[in-house]
Amino acid sequence: MTRAAHEERLMTVILGPHISEKSTAAAEQSQQVVFKVRRDATKGEIRKAVELLFEVEVGNVTVVNMSGKTKGQGANRGRKSDWKKAYVRLAPGHDIDFMGVE
Repeated sequence: MTRAAHEERLMTVILGPHISEKSTAAAEQSQQVVFKVRRDATKGEIRKAVELLFEVEVGNVTVVNMSGKTKGQGANRGRKSDWKKAYVRLAPGHDIDFMGVE
């Protein structure tokens, strides 16, 4: 894989931030940020992608595979797709601000 192709893959690894009560508490208490990532992403790719996109230093990456919920409306049943989230602990002194408030 060429360097350009590798960087292009890293740009697609992170799908977006995952905002919830638990992720907000993790951000306040322990410098962790939670991202929704591709299902085939590895910890190393997630680390490199966060460092490339946000220009911060990553300390630790923890990955969790989330199973999709079963939903129903009357007799119709369906299932949401499975997804993966990553808890990224930032190195001391680094921060990611999603709100952009100055």
